[in-house]
Amino acid sequence: MENGQRAISRRSLLGSATAVAAACVAGGITGAKTAAAGERKATSPLWAEFRRAPFSHPQIPYVGRAGQRRGAKSFPRRPVVANVLAYGAKPDGSADAAPAINRAVAAVGERGGGTVLVPAGTYRVDDVIRIGHSNVVLRGAGSARTTLYATKNLTELIGPYGSRYGGDKSSWSWAGGLIWLCPQARWNSLTDAIKAKAWPFEGWTGNKRDEWRTLATVRPASRGDWSVTVPDASRLRPGQLVMLRLADDAGHTLLEHMAGGGAGPEAYVWDDKTKLTSYVPYEWPVRITAVKRNTVTFERPLPLDVRPEWDPRITTLVTPLTGSGVEGLTLEAVETPQSQHLLDKGYNGVTFQCAYDCWADDITVRHVDNGFGLVAASACTLRRTRVEGRGSHHPYFCREGSHDNLIEDFTIAQRTVEAPANTQLHGINVEGLSSYNVWSRGRMEMGTFDTHRGMPFAGVRTEITVNNNGRHGGDASAGPLYGARFTHWNVTVTNERAGLIKIDEIAPYSATVAISTVREFDQIDVPDFKGSLNSRLEAYGAPGAVHPRNLYEAQRALRITRVRQEAAPTERQPAE
Repeated sequence: MENGQRAISRRSLLGSATAVAAACVAGGITGAKTAAAGERKATSPLWAEFRRAPFSHPQIPYVGRAGQRRGAKSFPRRPVVANVLAYGAKPDGSADAAPAINRAVAAVGERGGGTVLVPAGTYRVDDVIRIGHSNVVLRGAGSARTTLYATKNLTELIGPYGSRYGGDKSSWSWAGGLIWLCPQARWNSLTDAIKAKAWPFEGWTGNKRDEWRTLATVRPASRGDWSVTVPDASRLRPGQLVMLRLADDAGHTLLEHMAGGGAGPEAYVWDDKTKLTSYVPYEWPVRITAVKRNTVTFERPLPLDVRPEWDPRITTLVTPLTGSGVEGLTLEAVETPQSQHLLDKGYNGVTFQCAYDCWADDITVRHVDNGFGLVAASACTLRRTRVEGRGSHHPYFCREGSHDNLIEDFTIAQRTVEAPANTQLHGINVEGLSSYNVWSRGRMEMGTFDTHRGMPFAGVRTEITVNNNGRHGGDASAGPLYGARFTHWNVTVTNERAGLIKIDEIAPYSATVAISTVREFDQIDVPDFKGSLNSRLEAYGAPGAVHPRNLYEAQRALRITRVRQEAAPTERQPAE
């Protein structure tokens, strides 16, 4: 059965237990037990291996600092300096509250930041709620008490947003939100371009990449290094948010490196992957923590090697939104049927664009085309978020060079109405050379692990239960489904369907650890790269049977209690 649980007899239960034990031994976890047995779990050999080289392991990425403020468990508590009721918002849904909310948000932003309170109630909003200044928090009384009821879509409010690839596709299928956290300058350029029927590039540097200033060139370094050397550090300072920029060369050796290198990526045809090549140069925003003479230390280790042939530079970037968040509310769109595939009108939820160290907490979106978006967003945390209602195209999307984000304690609820014909359901999406993103502790009552081509790499999906009934997407011109170092760790699949959960035969230099036994269905993918993928499979058929249960949380603990003592000198992180 594709949906729902199968009936389980005592015989099949005993048979499953035997199969799990055998799978644990075959996967290298001798004597491992299932989580249901309640016994001590065996330590994963891959985990023991990772601990010896946490920043340069060939299959498992280091994501221990993903999320806002390097994965901080708390969010900044900014003082309440405005109440939307004082700006004229009505909590009974009787009038459009969007002008009042936007006035309050803008006023607080212009004064340097703070919290805008939205008391309990239902507020009708007939426009986009925009957070365009740093250090501004929009806070409701809780997702069960404060509701913003959105009556219009982004096509009505801003205009049709066509695809840069032509045809009648709507870019609102993967962009924008009815709550949109985006720097004011980028918001202006985006909306102006959309109204002019021009395509606005959505990455960190926009259409005019050559206008961004070089702050320093960078000497060779290795993936996992925390510091780089530069010939001249005079324009760099601690606390500065900069961008590491790596350009590809004519032989596409940067793309090969992102795929793990070796014969397979070297033989791959990159030149005709026009959508993929439009995503380079690779742009990685990062904050500097120390500058000592010509040595520059970052708050995260290098995501890739730094080689001279890629013209490595530390540059400026669009001034990002930092330190802003949205908390404690539900955004409910007027209920309409889900649009046909790629024709979304833009009943979208919450989107972070050109945002760094921002967050969403205790947010529910209902009846949306697309739920939560990360578009050229980095170091952001989405915590206690939920997508529910009539069904979504992308419940979560992560694209256009989004890095080091954390999505945890998330839920995709079962749809409340049957899906119309010619619609599509993805799930937790990632694409566009996005890297080092984490999805942790999720419950997916529908959807799938939508790795959407565009060669995302070094991502982690851990401690997730999924009724795997969606399909992944991705244009052929976007190139490979996966780059190197993608890890699925402790994933329970309730309907036995594969669909990009078991990735050891699809993704290069990947790790699939402690997932349910799954079977193929009608969307069967073949590897993008020929030859050995150098991928690992461990404890297959035994979700929850190995230690650690949550790979991200274990990496967080490792960097605090273990790395300084056990890592080799070249693997050490800087003191905090």
